[in-house]
Amino acid sequence: MFAAIHPVRSLLLAIFMLMAGSGFLSTLIGLRLERAGAGTMAIGAVATAYFGGLVLGALRAGRIVRQVGHVRAFAAFVSLLSASTLAYALLHYPLFWTTLRLIDGICVAGVFICLESWLNDRAEAETRGSVLAAYMVALYSGQAVGQLLLAASGALPAVPFQLASILISLAIIPLCLTRSAAPAPVEAQAFSIRALYAASPLGTFGAVTTGLMLGAFYGMAAVHVRRLGLDLGATASFMMIVILGGVALQWPLGRLSDRLDRRRVIVGCFAATMAVCLMLTMLVSAGPSLLALGALFGGLSFALYPLCVAHCNDRLLATERVAASGRLVLLYSVGAAIGPLGAAMLMSVAPGGGLFLFIALCSGATLAFGLWRQTARPSVPVPDQQDFQIVPRTTPMASLLDPNTADGHMS
Repeated sequence: MFAAIHPVRSLLLAIFMLMAGSGFLSTLIGLRLERAGAGTMAIGAVATAYFGGLVLGALRAGRIVRQVGHVRAFAAFVSLLSASTLAYALLHYPLFWTTLRLIDGICVAGVFICLESWLNDRAEAETRGSVLAAYMVALYSGQAVGQLLLAASGALPAVPFQLASILISLAIIPLCLTRSAAPAPVEAQAFSIRALYAASPLGTFGAVTTGLMLGAFYGMAAVHVRRLGLDLGATASFMMIVILGGVALQWPLGRLSDRLDRRRVIVGCFAATMAVCLMLTMLVSAGPSLLALGALFGGLSFALYPLCVAHCNDRLLATERVAASGRLVLLYSVGAAIGPLGAAMLMSVAPGGGLFLFIALCSGATLAFGLWRQTARPSVPVPDQQDFQIVPRTTPMASLLDPNTADGHMS
């Protein structure tokens, strides 16, 4: 494991620092807007702008990387992200922050395109699984640790933005000083959504609804728990527990899906997620049950996207999986861009539990769709299923790292 990740250690350090600096911004911005008296729909619109930026960046940032190279593109995206992070402290207007979140999303997508294609270039066929696992550890641990910066402001409201900008800026250093040569430019393959849906209706539908659910959660969860009475430190702990819960259950659920009909595991996870969300909607105050249910929600919901990707891979040719997985990331991101607004609408109507009611409705719709799909098409025999692999929900370039996608390189 250590020998496999040694050539990419500088990249992993950059990922950790980037996520520690930027991973808590969604939580912080939602809380600041709520404290400033912004309406629920305004908070949802700001969150939607970020995921919309991710979609735009995933579609367009690759062209910049191919034109100027990975190092220059990475430095440009990180510099702009650092500057926009500092700009939040200048003006507290929702429209201004919406513009900044759109810029943030584009920059984060560009950064991940650089990092993921670089990781893919450095990974050998036999070490690809270890590199991907290390990448996921760096990404999630950085995001979890970053939540602790929420309570760092004290009497100085600009401090969290300043700390975030510092960490984001420092992420440039490991790549600028690495001796590893930058990879050759890579262009993503096309794969039609119609062909993807024909191959795996449940995997495609599940990727979109998972985006709706997690986009709503990241955009609006901090506002929801603050209204339940959590202070700033407890809100940070709740968000961190959800993320760590997501890390803890992904692999056990994935291995279970390797041994059973994967569609049944996916349907079971959506059913369990719906049940947990309905219990969360009934909570009227903060307490130990909120943290326990939050951890369980994270464990179930974070596993849904890689399960859907694995189910799609079960029904695709090896040569199709890279392009199809890239399309799934985009579908997830489109869902994530819509999710905060959908949740905000329900939170306006049902302030107490609108967020998790929205997520429960998304889970229930996919549950019903999955039950129907089990009757519409025979299952893939368990021996023919591909091995489950935890995959990131970042950009289409992440699909290059999946050991199940042919040799991991695009032709």
